[in-house]
Amino acid sequence: MNSDKIEKSINKNSLSQYTSNPTVKNERGWYFFDLSGEVLGRAAVEISRILRGKNNRDFIYNLDLGNHIVLINSDKVVLTGNKLANKKYYNYSGYPGGMRERTSEVMLKKYSQELVYRVIKGLMPHNKLSRQQLKRLFIYTGVDHPHKAQEKNFVLINKVSK
Repeated sequence: MNSDKIEKSINKNSLSQYTSNPTVKNERGWYFFDLSGEVLGRAAVEISRILRGKNNRDFIYNLDLGNHIVLINSDKVVLTGNKLANKKYYNYSGYPGGMRERTSEVMLKKYSQELVYRVIKGLMPHNKLSRQQLKRLFIYTGVDHPHKAQEKNFVLINKVSK
C-alpha cells in the first residue's frame, strides 16, 4: 500500500520539459558594438548573453543558438575603480620562470583585444559549447573591420549598458 502512494506521488510530481527540434536551422544575426566609453564589465555581460543566444525567445542551454558579434574600439573601453593599477592578468609559458604578469593598464594599452576577449570568456560557461560560441566573436581596436559585407544585417547598438 505504501508503494502505491509513492508511485502516485512520483507520477504527479514528474515534470515534462519542452525542447524544440534541434534540427531546425537557426538564422544567426550580426550585432555591432562600439565599445568607446563603455564600462568593460557591463558591456561584457550583455555581449556574452547575445553570444550565447539568451536574448532569443527559443533559448536552449545545450544548443548553439547564438549570434555573431563585432566589437570595435576595444582600446577605448573604460575600467572603473582601481582596476587599471591593481588587477593583474597572468600568462604561463610552461617553462620554469615563464610566469608573466601584466596589469590592466598594460593590457589596455598594448593588448586591448585580448583584455576584452578574456573578460567575455570569463563570463561564458567553461565547456565545449562556449568555445564554439566564442569563435563568432570578432574584436577590433579601431573602427575598421573586414565584416562590411554583413552591414545590411547588422543590429547596431551604440550603448550597451544603460
